[in-house]
Amino acid sequence: MFEMSTIRPLGPRRGAVGRCDRKEVHAMINAFAAARKMLALCLEAAASSVGVRRGVEEPRYTVEDTVGDVEVRRYGRRIAAETTVLGEEGPARNTGFRRLAGYIFGANHRKATIAMTAPVAQQPAGAAHTIAMTAPVSQTRGAEGGSVIRFFMPADSTMDALPEPDDTSVRLVAVPAETVAVLRFSGDRSPGAVAHRSGSLLSALRDTAYQPAGSPMAWFYDPPFTVPFRRRNEVAVAVRRR
Repeated sequence: MFEMSTIRPLGPRRGAVGRCDRKEVHAMINAFAAARKMLALCLEAAASSVGVRRGVEEPRYTVEDTVGDVEVRRYGRRIAAETTVLGEEGPARNTGFRRLAGYIFGANHRKATIAMTAPVAQQPAGAAHTIAMTAPVSQTRGAEGGSVIRFFMPADSTMDALPEPDDTSVRLVAVPAETVAVLRFSGDRSPGAVAHRSGSLLSALRDTAYQPAGSPMAWFYDPPFTVPFRRRNEVAVAVRRR
């Protein structure tokens, strides 16, 4: 008969098996978490591509009047991160977006992440400090050929709480409360299309109770890969009563 002391297990020792199993379990958990995150990003991108915006904050406003297709809105005070970019309007928009995205995704003195909002605003450089704007990408263009691109910070932000940008070309500005006339459109948002819509907005305000108080600006709510007919774009201009 065999003595019990001569019997040896055929496989690895129990402790080794346990350690191996734990490592495999942790690897599976990490892989599953990564897969879930990737799936969420894919679903979000797919939703954005057809104009579905989930969980993206927009500046609060009230509609005070309508003039045909134009809404007259009242926005409260906001804070924006902005940058001035020289050059053609389209490339300037892309450059400004990258700078500001870098800021909210950690390129700041605290390496903090700040929630993305919408729209992105673009306006002329010469008007940036005299015309208040709302929205994340806003774009306007000045006589010197520059554009100011803005991301609007979440509503609960304060100047004291927001981190300082690492990029010296990005600055935080306080945007005062304002009344703006807004024309919404979808599809093409090229510089030519924005100029055409801006002309339509100014024409719609003629012979109304509202007088433009600055240059038009453009607001973009969706990423570039959104199908054109599902894009939400707007042109806006600050107004006052005649």
